[in-house]
Order: sequence, then C-alpha cells, then structure tokens
Amino acid sequence: MYASAPPRLLQIRTLVADAGRQTSIGSGFLVSSDGLAITNYHVVSQVALEPKTYRLEYIGADGSRGEVSLLDVDVPNDLAVVRLDKKDAPFFEFDRAAMDGAMPKGERLYSMGDPLDLGFTIAEGTYNGLVDHSYTDRVHFSGALNPGMSGGPTVTAEGRVVGINVATRNGGQLVSFLVPARFADALLTRVRNRGPAPDLRAEIGRQLAASQAELYKSFLDQGFRSVALGPYRTPESTVSWLNCWARTNADATPKPRASINTTTCTSEAGLFVASDLNIGNVQISHSFVKTIDLNQFQLATLLTQLSQGRVVGGGPYRKWYTPEHCHEDFVATAAASDRPPLRATWCARAYREFDGLYDVALVAVTQDDGSEALVSRLNLQAIGYDDAMALGERFLEAVQVTR
Repeated sequence: MYASAPPRLLQIRTLVADAGRQTSIGSGFLVSSDGLAITNYHVVSQVALEPKTYRLEYIGADGSRGEVSLLDVDVPNDLAVVRLDKKDAPFFEFDRAAMDGAMPKGERLYSMGDPLDLGFTIAEGTYNGLVDHSYTDRVHFSGALNPGMSGGPTVTAEGRVVGINVATRNGGQLVSFLVPARFADALLTRVRNRGPAPDLRAEIGRQLAASQAELYKSFLDQGFRSVALGPYRTPESTVSWLNCWARTNADATPKPRASINTTTCTSEAGLFVASDLNIGNVQISHSFVKTIDLNQFQLATLLTQLSQGRVVGGGPYRKWYTPEHCHEDFVATAAASDRPPLRATWCARAYREFDGLYDVALVAVTQDDGSEALVSRLNLQAIGYDDAMALGERFLEAVQVTR
C-alpha cells in the first residue's frame, strides 16, 4: 500500500514570498488526475489571510516539486483545496463506508504524512468512530500523528481515504483526530461546481459568522437546566458538547477564610483561524462563596475580586480586537421570591477583521445575603451581538435561590 502512495502524497510548504524560505509545513494528498489536492486549512491559513506576504509550494514524496494555488477553504472543518501543476497523476479515492458512516469500530487504518520534516511516513492505528461530546465531528484515531502530518490522508488497507489528519491530544498517548472524509468530498464538489472562492479573506469571515451563528442557535434552542449549588439554582446548558468539572478550596493552605466551591463547563468547539487566533469557545462557571470568618465588608471585597469582568480572547488583543467596553448595574430579572437581585457586569469587544462577531463576558453576583453569595460567569467567543444579548438574558433569568 505504501509503495503505491508516493506519487499521491505531498508536503505543502508555506514560504515568505520575498525571502523564499519556509515558515511552516504540512502534508496533503492528490484527489484528482488534474492536480486537485486536499490539506488542512491551518496548513495554508497564512496564505489565505495574507496572500501578498506568503506563497505555497509542494514537494512530492516521489521527488516532484512545484507551485501550489489555494482554491477554497472550509474553516469550520479545517480543510482546504489546492491545485498543483500535475497532470494525469495517480490520486486517492474516498472510502464509501466511511462516507456513509458505516465503518465498524476497530478497523485498522494507516495515516500518512511527513512528520517533523523527517520524510514521508506511514503510521498504523485504529478507527474508533466519532468523538463523543464534541460539537465538531472528528474521528477518534488511535495512532501517532505528529506535527507536519496535518493534512495527510488516513486510509484503509485498500488505500481509500477515511479521514484527514488534523490533530493529536497533548498529554495523551495515541489519541489523535481526523476530519471525516465526507467534509473533504463536499468541499471538493463545491470547488468543482463553483470554482475558486473570489476573496478568501472575505470567505473566511463569512464562514466564521455562519458557523458561529449555528453553534449559538443550538445553544439557545436547547436552553438551560437548573442545577443546585448551595442554596442556589444555577443555569447549566443542556448541550452535549460541554465538559463540566468541579473544584473546591477546602484543602487550601493557609486555611481559607471563605469556602469557595466552583463548577465550570467548557466547550470543545474552538476554531483555528490563524496561528495566533483560536475562537469559538464557550464557558459557564458558578462559584458558591460562603464566609467562614469574614465580616460583610470583607466578603464584599472578596466577591468584587471574584467577579471582575474579563473577556476571554483567543488571540493577541491589539491585533484582532477593538477595545473592550464594560457596563455594570444592579438588575432584577423578575419580581419573585426565588429570583435574587443581582449585580451584573457585561463586557464586550469586537473583532477587527470579522464584522458582526464579538467576544462577550457576563458576570452576575447575587445580592440577597450578607454571609454567602453565588458568582456566575458566562464567556462567549465569536458571537453575534443579538445572540449574546439573548443568551445573557436567559442566563440571568435562570439564576434562582431556594431558601
């Protein structure tokens, strides 16, 4: 199988145009006889965002070499289609069972690429189906993927493509991820039917806005469930792609003067946009704070420290974002005994390059008791302003007390 692969395998290099030196490398593979090839978006993102600064070239596993043209991208699925100056070349085909979602777990797979610029390699692993609790479809592949293999193919024993190498889990062993082949096939079909995207930078912004609107629509549609934390009822999303954990300061040294028990739910829905920008994460956290030997003024000072409004960004502040604006006020979401008064802080900043997208932080502190309180926080990356307002309102309305 590997002996037949070299004419179809590529190393794709991003070069600084003026210097002619590489700045990053990845892998790719041919999917048509007229030179169309698939790779990851993150392999070619510098060219997509700064086409006057960077250019692409390929080096084939068979020793061939030439220029590469970037035709289109699928940012949510981290894919790109490029064209090479190859004609009548052998190419890979997609596996039909994988395209139909009918591949059994445990199937042997083989990943190919150029890890760490050491030369083209084949790595054996196992198909484990789609990753659970993930908003974005990814295949769990028990095999070794290393930097430089991104964009290469993972194939069956018959040599048909099941997925595209995309990532590995730091801190794990042989826990790797593939983009399902059906997304690459869909992008390839779009390129053939529509041709190259007219303005890739504008297309990236359009795709980000559309994918984030869809993500937050699913968030709004499924709503919040009520979860007990001390005497309070806290809003927690019902979506399946949030991972939730708890922590406490009970064993802290020196002995704390207030107990703080916290739950945090974080999404795995981040999107790679550029080498210094990853967006799209969602985080919900709640801290139940109860005094041990603090008076009311000391507790108020601690709560102020815990409730600072801070927007969690995905990249360098000055490059990607406008200045942050915050507003703080006392609010009452309903005239009911189970809805405590809140001190709420709302902060937002816009993306400079992507119109209509904001990073938002909402923090609320209950004001119904002098010895304990709930601090609730909602962080939303790359969200439309109307969606952020709607989610924030629903979030505040769901904070309750059960005294």
